[in-house]
Amino acid sequence: MADPRPLVIDPTGRDIHGEAERVRANGPVTLVELPGGVRAWAVSSPVLLKRLLTDPRVSKDPRRHWKRWIDGEVSPEWPLFTWVAVQNMFTAYGADHRRLRRLVATAFTARRTAALQPRVEEITKTLLDGVAEAGRRGPSVDLREEFCYPLPIQVIGELLGLPAEMGAELRAVVDGVFHTSATPEEVTDVYTRFYAVLGELVALKRRSPGDDLTSALIAARDDEDDSRLDEQELLDTLMLVISAGHETTVNLLDNAVHLLLTHPSQLAHLRAGRASWQDVVEETLRMDAPVASLPLRYAVEDLEMSDFGGPRGTVVARGEAILAAYAAAGRDPGRYGPDAAVFDVTRADKEHLAFGYGVHYCLGAPLGRLEASVALPALFGRFPGLRLAVPAEELEAVDSFISNGHRTLPVELH
Repeated sequence: MADPRPLVIDPTGRDIHGEAERVRANGPVTLVELPGGVRAWAVSSPVLLKRLLTDPRVSKDPRRHWKRWIDGEVSPEWPLFTWVAVQNMFTAYGADHRRLRRLVATAFTARRTAALQPRVEEITKTLLDGVAEAGRRGPSVDLREEFCYPLPIQVIGELLGLPAEMGAELRAVVDGVFHTSATPEEVTDVYTRFYAVLGELVALKRRSPGDDLTSALIAARDDEDDSRLDEQELLDTLMLVISAGHETTVNLLDNAVHLLLTHPSQLAHLRAGRASWQDVVEETLRMDAPVASLPLRYAVEDLEMSDFGGPRGTVVARGEAILAAYAAAGRDPGRYGPDAAVFDVTRADKEHLAFGYGVHYCLGAPLGRLEASVALPALFGRFPGLRLAVPAEELEAVDSFISNGHRTLPVELH
């Protein structure tokens, strides 16, 4: 029987999948407590989650539909404040979301993404040269630091036209956004510094526009209503592109390498041609979603969960928050069978929700897949004897219940 008390989510994310099991054990939709005592309904059933993510009675706009926000109970010191306070398509609803997504889509085109492949290949090769050099200096290399992290941050930086001298500060503030056990002082500091970097970038591109995404977003115009992004929307859209386009890919690369090195039989499938690198990418996204839980959505009206295929009698009341529990959904036995927690690149059904679903499906998904499909085969081709430098159980998780990855990924190159 499910525990009627809310399950308290560990803000440090020390045991993402253990916690996901506990969430599932409480039922497909269960009450949880987030940092700061904020309660939400965690949805771990992929079927139920897909239906909620596509229902117009579920909003992402706290200003209109989250009772705690409307009542003034959410302060800027809350660790998840940035996730709900921004004004971009991530937190927009209905017509506002459609307008913002159209504006971003005119700038973040499939053509612009596809054109990045030669540059992704070039950056990958350069980074692997650096990994080899680091391997000559010591017995092990932190692959997250030397490869998984710098690849997507360099790609997104070049996509946005970010000057190299802003890179270090950008990395620091993005890390801060995902640090869900941060102190109030740290939250405020990150929020202020992030806007300072973005403001500097926008001012630079207004003075000297280029063939980059920032310049394109500044110039973007919606043909339907002849609107543009206002200043806050522009800054917050850049914040979304940087955060979503970077951290998720870091974790995708990190988790894929970790899974392959701890499952040599699956690596053997690849080398024997029984599976493709696309299989690796999709199974990693299902098995170890880069974003474990995504805050927040809100009930526009009372929602009886049985109407969505959930348990009868469970009602998410109007104005209550909903947490998309992607890590739990990816290993749901009801959806994937008794081997749901098994990494299997030959699995026929790898469908997942790691990039979201419905109108809020991640626009950057093709870029993340592109980077992984280039980087992973290049890494294992360059270092066929790659192995973990420490026992897998000694690896530590990043300090977040949102971001799902490792603090370090030490490997031996051989």
